[in-house]
Amino acid sequence: MPKPHPREFRDDVVAVARKGEAPIAQIAKDFGISESCLRNWLHRADVEDGHRSGTTEADAKELRDAKRRIRLLEQENEVLRRAAAYLSQANLPKMMYPLVKELAAGGIPVTVTCRVLKLARQPYYRWLAHPISDSELAEAYLANALFDAHHDDPEFGYRLLADEARAAGHTGCDRTVWRICADNGWWSAFGKKRGRNGKKPGPPAHDDLVKRDFTATGPNQLWLTDITEHWTDEGKLYECAVKDVWSNRIVGYSISDRMKSKIAVDALNMAVARRGSVAGCTVHSDRGSQFRSRKFLAALRRHQLKGSMGQVASAGDNAAMESFFALLQNNVLDRQRWHTRHDLRIAIVTWTERTYHRRRRQQRLGRLTPIEFETIMTTPALQAA
Repeated sequence: MPKPHPREFRDDVVAVARKGEAPIAQIAKDFGISESCLRNWLHRADVEDGHRSGTTEADAKELRDAKRRIRLLEQENEVLRRAAAYLSQANLPKMMYPLVKELAAGGIPVTVTCRVLKLARQPYYRWLAHPISDSELAEAYLANALFDAHHDDPEFGYRLLADEARAAGHTGCDRTVWRICADNGWWSAFGKKRGRNGKKPGPPAHDDLVKRDFTATGPNQLWLTDITEHWTDEGKLYECAVKDVWSNRIVGYSISDRMKSKIAVDALNMAVARRGSVAGCTVHSDRGSQFRSRKFLAALRRHQLKGSMGQVASAGDNAAMESFFALLQNNVLDRQRWHTRHDLRIAIVTWTERTYHRRRRQQRLGRLTPIEFETIMTTPALQAA
């Protein structure tokens, strides 16, 4: 069964088809899909836009969300009812973790119970795995004393907080107090220096595994990614693209009016969705904050990809990706003045899928286009979606 096309790709193809500049069959051929598939996309888009009757995706999502909220409210009511009965018993105060465990056995998620009872999940799971020792209990009392002292005097450093805790009858060396304060973020209001508005480049999240050797012996071995921007009358438009060095094909992209970490994550997810099994592939980028973000690093780990980063202010470390953006600049971005972001988006997608992938022959590929090169060099079973 073929893999589904990414949502962003489907929306762009529908937008191109709605312009009516070419027959449906020709547009489907240009974008490498079947005519029936494109007509189904157009039908679904008409339903979503209200031009045809049917259940829209928003209505279906709203129904699912309503059922989810009802189920969540029922679980929260059950937690409150059981907690009231539990706390009404004698021998208070009571530890709430046994109640959390009992509710979890009854099918109520721990997340819901802890949120309703205002408990942290991590200490609960620690309690569930190991009984609380005397030293941990003493450290908890010390942490409470440190918190109270920090709340009363936010300008105190960890040494002064340790003195306050000792005066309250709690023992602990300065190193232990420092660790507790560091784990909880209880810093002195005057002790932490602030950054300089992001002007200093951040540390690399990965080593440079490419070393300007932009070659690959097969698909999904080395991907390059970067972000470009261009002005329209409505403001800037940003594109993040992912390029397979083996065939020079743009295997994933994301276009947005905001340059946040989401644009890099969406481009990477599209590349993975279109290429299938990509575990072990190296993804090379510059040191942009989007590629050093926690969300992007989590996406790399989730898809079992290896990260790589070049040096600061060194365009040559990602020259093969910069060359594609140079072509895009000359052939699309600088060809005219763009009035809307939508027009520029459609132009970028159309040029990439129709011209760059299927009509522009490249010397490095033996005068073949990226699509022709992948078709010839891979077996049908291994061809990318």
